[in-house]
Amino acid sequence: MLGSFSLGTVGLLVGSLLTVVGVVAYATGNATLNLAGFFYGVPLLLGGLALKAAELKPVPYRELPTAEVIAARSQATPTQTQIRKDVTRYRYGQEAHLDSTLASLGLSPSEDERPVLVAIAEVLRNGAYTLILEFDSPAVPLEVWQSKQLKMETFFGPGVAVAVEALGDNRVQVALIRNSVVTGVTVQQDS
Repeated sequence: MLGSFSLGTVGLLVGSLLTVVGVVAYATGNATLNLAGFFYGVPLLLGGLALKAAELKPVPYRELPTAEVIAARSQATPTQTQIRKDVTRYRYGQEAHLDSTLASLGLSPSEDERPVLVAIAEVLRNGAYTLILEFDSPAVPLEVWQSKQLKMETFFGPGVAVAVEALGDNRVQVALIRNSVVTGVTVQQDS
């Protein structure tokens, strides 16, 4: 729930309001409000500024999920669910969404060349829940993404198949598809 709104914006608004109240109270000689305004307002304002500077906005949906796809989220692996929740909320202290994941997979040679997650989508592919990650990847060509496909399947855990496709304009789409077979056990999927 905390990730659905910007804590930096809340800190800025509340801190600004309390600071203004403190200034007005100082001008009118109201010592109690003056102290409250300055002692609470200024730190909240500074905290809001710090959070705003370290804020990473949620990744937008390329297309909103349908009711059928939302119902199919129950098929999602814990990894798919965690990725969806992490990238669709405000984050603090990170430079980019999935930056450590991309580095672990060898898809981020440097900060300047790191692919940027620009959109996500949730769809059903052959009845299987699929989380689609769309990256802007001008420095990492499609061939490198495709060479890491097996490593991605292992990295994202059992029950996930990975499909890598080019979208044009240096964009790469990585589809994390819920696999019907998990470590040798067949999992029933609702159609």
